[in-house]
Amino acid sequence: MIKVGLYSITYLGVWYKGGHLTIKDMIRKAKALGYDGIEIDLKRPHGFPLDLDEKSRSEIRKLAESEGLEIPAVAGNNNFASPIPEHRENELLMVHEQIRLARDLGAKYLRVFAAWRGVTFRNGIVTYDITSEYETSQNLGSIKLERWNWVKECLKEAAGWAKKYGVVLALQNHRPLIENYEDMLAMVKEVGSEYLKCSLDVPCEPCQDDDYVVKAVKETGKLQVHSHFSGDWNRNSDGKLLLKHLPNVAPVNYPTYIKALKEIGYNGYINYEYCHPALENHEVQGIEYVDKQAKYALEYMRNLIQSA
Repeated sequence: MIKVGLYSITYLGVWYKGGHLTIKDMIRKAKALGYDGIEIDLKRPHGFPLDLDEKSRSEIRKLAESEGLEIPAVAGNNNFASPIPEHRENELLMVHEQIRLARDLGAKYLRVFAAWRGVTFRNGIVTYDITSEYETSQNLGSIKLERWNWVKECLKEAAGWAKKYGVVLALQNHRPLIENYEDMLAMVKEVGSEYLKCSLDVPCEPCQDDDYVVKAVKETGKLQVHSHFSGDWNRNSDGKLLLKHLPNVAPVNYPTYIKALKEIGYNGYINYEYCHPALENHEVQGIEYVDKQAKYALEYMRNLIQSA
């Protein structure tokens, strides 16, 4: 059975007006909304490894257990593609600590990126605009082949630590560098470790045609260990939830994706993430808007899973 979790990035306090939820409040929020588990983002103010001592890690794990929630995964925001060796070494140190934290929280998976451009803030709200604009200059004249092999070597090293601590890395099909599921599968194959598998997320795919989505799921197959979904919804006059079409984002083919996951026997988590500015009429909304979307997301996904 596919379970639905809530990714803590939703309440990081960076998409809406108002502060963040603590991890403990996040656990209580996920329970109140009816989710099966939570995924903790491993950056401030949530799961930055240096902020969580042994006592804090134990308390988080025990609270989740007491609320009947799983912590199936935690999420890194890695960039192993920098041309600067010191940057890659810093990322290796971070992923080592993220793996240890995953073990301490009882999470089976650490979601990793091959590369990540990062974010900046404008008036307290995250924007992707600035880092997207300067992505090419961040590569400092390196070519894609070089960046690919830097990532591969880093992931090989990280997979060794994952084996040591009994955690599996789940590589997401997330830009940059990884452009689609085929790139994700190629990287996993070239690293060649049973401790590096896949987090195929259909919103990241460049094509949403039925045949393409089914092909992506089937070719990923048993390497698929984790997944995410996102979006905003409205409820129409008949009570049906309708996925909103966000600007510059193609409609996501969730119905075909969920059906294909069930056909391959996937029984892991698909976690909701609200990871874009909460806007209505080009005005930033409060946390109540995100609460509504998190509630709608769970209802929408549970209905899809049941009907697929």
